[in-house]
Order: sequence, then structure tokens, then C-alpha cells
Amino acid sequence: MEVDKIKNKGQARLFRNDYMEMMTKTHPFVIYSIYFPIIAFMLYRGATQRGIPAGTEALLFISGILFWSFFEYLMHRYLFHMIVESPKAKRFVYTMHGVHHEYPRDKERLFMPPVPSLIVSCILFGITYFLMGWYALSFFPGFVFGYIIYGSMHYAIHSFSPPRFMKALWRNHHLHHYKAPEKGFGVSSVLWDIVFGTVPKKEES
Repeated sequence: MEVDKIKNKGQARLFRNDYMEMMTKTHPFVIYSIYFPIIAFMLYRGATQRGIPAGTEALLFISGILFWSFFEYLMHRYLFHMIVESPKAKRFVYTMHGVHHEYPRDKERLFMPPVPSLIVSCILFGITYFLMGWYALSFFPGFVFGYIIYGSMHYAIHSFSPPRFMKALWRNHHLHHYKAPEKGFGVSSVLWDIVFGTVPKKEES
């Protein structure tokens, strides 16, 4: 992924069609209004209609959150920053993530927009159900909640000054954007950056 110059003001236009362009933008509360009811419905259905015990449901939910953090790291490092050659592939990577690196303060593109987000979620739920059966009704809500934590953290990092106890996360992500794009792939956590040795060095700040 290549970005010619970082712009801290403005917003890129991705599509000529106004409707398609509108579909590339969203606000955190739109995502919350979609996914919190889905999380609640799945947990309720798993407990009341599939008989998943509360302890099992809680354990699977927490496991889903932890797995999201790993999934987040892998996607950011190997998909969002993959090196491609063809013009179409470069356009795809730019639309998916490069535009965010070019305009990191564009608040309307800090969450994945609803339509592609729901499509991806349906695919991932299908895979989870195939692997886990009805236990997916406990695990997948945790995974989605992890995504909400990630998205909220990402929005906060690019929009607000950091609280004292979270300065390290803010610093790592800003280093990823401005000085070390090959490091700092964790947004909601630095756990996997520590595990895989991709934490930005202090001297890079």
C-alpha cells in the first residue's frame, strides 16, 4: 500500500456516483445501532432456545473478544497493507484502507460502512457456525463486540486526545500512520504487536 502524502484535512472521493460515495461513509452510532441488537439477540437465543449455559456463554463471549484482537492484527498487517502490483488491486487496497492512511482524520471513514460490514459479518458468522454449531451464538457476539471496541478505539484515537492510561495505544497508532507503517498493527491492543515483534520503537516517536 502506497500513499503519496498524508493529508490531515479534507476527504477523498472514492466513487463518481453520489449514492456509492455515500455508502463509503458512516458514524459510530450507526454501527452501534446495528450490532448491539444483533449481539443481544444472539446471546438471548443461545441461552433461551439452544440451552447454552450462562458460564459457557460467558466463556465463549470472552473468547470471541480475544479472537477478534488476533483477527484484527492479521487483517491489518497482511490484508490492509498487502503489497500489490496491478492497478485494480492497488485500487482495491486503497479503497479498503489506503484512503484512511492518506486522510487519517476523516471521521466518516473510521468504521467500515454498514453494507460491506454486514456482508462480511454474514460470511464470518457462516464460517463460525460451520465450525462451532449453535455455540456460534455465544462466540460470534464476543467477536462482534471486539470489533466494536476496535472501531470505537480507532475513532477515539483519530478524534480525541488520549486519556493518560491509554497514551501508549495512541502513540503506537500515530507512529503506524506517520513514521512506521510496517509496525503497530494492533489498534485495540498491543498484545499481538508484542507477540510478533512489531511494536514501534520509542526512538521512532
